[in-house]
Amino acid sequence: MKLKKIATLLAAASLLSLAAFADEEESTVEGEYMSSMEDVVVQELSNSDDLENKLMALQFLEEAANNGKVSPDMMVSLDHLAGEGTVTQSRTKGRVSNNFPEVRREACRILGKVGTPEAAKSLNKIVKADNEPMVLSAAINSLGEIGFNDNDETTNTIAFYSDRFETLNPTSSLALEIVNAYEKLAKNTKDKKPMLSSLQRIAVDYRLAKPVRNRAKEVLNNLRSEENSKKNER
Repeated sequence: MKLKKIATLLAAASLLSLAAFADEEESTVEGEYMSSMEDVVVQELSNSDDLENKLMALQFLEEAANNGKVSPDMMVSLDHLAGEGTVTQSRTKGRVSNNFPEVRREACRILGKVGTPEAAKSLNKIVKADNEPMVLSAAINSLGEIGFNDNDETTNTIAFYSDRFETLNPTSSLALEIVNAYEKLAKNTKDKKPMLSSLQRIAVDYRLAKPVRNRAKEVLNNLRSEENSKKNER
């Protein structure tokens, strides 16, 4: 019954969207109404217990992100979906019933498309809370794409996680995402010591694939050269 209600809302929102494109002189009130209907649909889908509904919400959110039309209410839904099963947990007989890593991964990927400081803050929260490699890979990749690093929060968060993952579950694909994110974030980093230290450890961790270690060495050497050049200019 609830799924039928959601489908009806989705259809209504789609019709409203089509009407908006057809009528160039749509009033501000009508535009706000359409937006609020889309927000309601996304909220209903994302709050549903059903995995398929959550995936449908993500499709809606990705379309909004691609069009640069993610509303504040949609950001709330994205934040919720990115923490589905970790930050926000539902339990049945004491067990987590909403642990959907694929939902969290897709939400993190879409947050990267949103590209705002608010999206970066959501992703930083996920890096601290999650332990699923595919989710963390998406979150760290998105943080690198966004590039927001106020007070070095992002690089410090990644460096903290990097230390933890190296000890508990070293994964070459995740290590590569960390290295690539560091490279993108370096220009917005004031204190590079945590980042350089993390890169150094990845470069000599022989549990990781050689191409990953070499990539870490490459980024490390480039950053060190840049730092030396800045010192010589002073």
